[in-house]
Amino acid sequence: MAIDITALRAHFPSLDGGLAFFDGPGGTQTPRPVADAIAKTLTGPLSNRGTVSPSELNAERAVAAFRSAYADLLNMPAGGIVHGRSATQLTYEFSRTLAQEWRAGDEVVVSRLDHDTNVRPWIQAAEHAGAMVRWIEIDPATAEVDLESFERALSPRTRLVAITAASNVLGTKPPVRHIADRAHEIGALVHVDGVHYAAHELVDVPALGADFFVCSPYKFLGPHCGVLAAAPELLETLRPDKLLPSSDEVPERFEFGTLPYEILAGARAAVDFLAAVDPGAGTTRRERLASSLTALHEHESTLRTRLEEGLRSFGDAVTLHSRAAERTPTLLMTLVGRDEREAQIHLASRNVLATAGQFYAYEPFTALKLEGPALRAGIAPYNTAQDVDRLLAGLASFL
Repeated sequence: MAIDITALRAHFPSLDGGLAFFDGPGGTQTPRPVADAIAKTLTGPLSNRGTVSPSELNAERAVAAFRSAYADLLNMPAGGIVHGRSATQLTYEFSRTLAQEWRAGDEVVVSRLDHDTNVRPWIQAAEHAGAMVRWIEIDPATAEVDLESFERALSPRTRLVAITAASNVLGTKPPVRHIADRAHEIGALVHVDGVHYAAHELVDVPALGADFFVCSPYKFLGPHCGVLAAAPELLETLRPDKLLPSSDEVPERFEFGTLPYEILAGARAAVDFLAAVDPGAGTTRRERLASSLTALHEHESTLRTRLEEGLRSFGDAVTLHSRAAERTPTLLMTLVGRDEREAQIHLASRNVLATAGQFYAYEPFTALKLEGPALRAGIAPYNTAQDVDRLLAGLASFL
């Protein structure tokens, strides 16, 4: 069933200004129900969690509802859902905790495809532990991971493999399940950066084979925060540094300080909003999410095809670096003989927002030998065919 894009867009106040947003990979626009949930929770009554007063109970309910929503979104137990300030913060915290058990001579595998969030924390943790770092390379011609390099990187000393589920700049979706299965065969854990993937796909963490999966609700219509999912049994084996009086229960032992209850409410509302886009006949929230995200995937794929066909019409003036067979609707391009930052400014003058930069994707840019910024255009649920045509017209007038 095709989504009602007009009805969908009516929920986004920021769309009233006439801007065409292609900067979703850096953070999407926010629908009013998410903002309303934040305001309602914040204005309370609200206090620290407890079981006595209405304000305490409101805080308790916000936490429980958040965990339940992300359990449904990620197909994981609610007891394995950890809130964090960002995916970067969560990855750093878990890298330090896991590295407590690493020893000199152990090995960690990271990927040239990844955002630096899933690279630098592991490299730095490995350095502190005296562990070695091995690399999964990418093929610049195809923007795919080189599985032969992955096999070479594995050894009996591998303790962890870090891999993205989708590149935030190239859109490439590597074969995560294959990588996870091979890692598990030698006893290694797998940490998956799902920040970009969760914005475009129905996530099933067990099906991916991930031991740890991180995502960021603000990439899929929610507020700014991060979420990590792992099996509660695995979390029970980890002992993070924490304050002595704070809870030692899982997942609370990984959440430092008072939780931002209003942000949790907004993050929960984003999941409910997505589930209601095209719920079909679903009776559970997971079923409604599956229906809605399937419809959104079809919508975004149609727009991606339209945009790619338009970019190809520019011939050699545009080099499209997003080439993988399996990828999200996010396109990275360079403009031959032109400055991509000037292109961003030109497009913005026409109320079209596509950003130029490196986007914390240091390793992919190095592998592709991209020395300067590139232009990134990402399709989001609220984009339309008219938005795509405006982007193409803006580029045509710049080239």
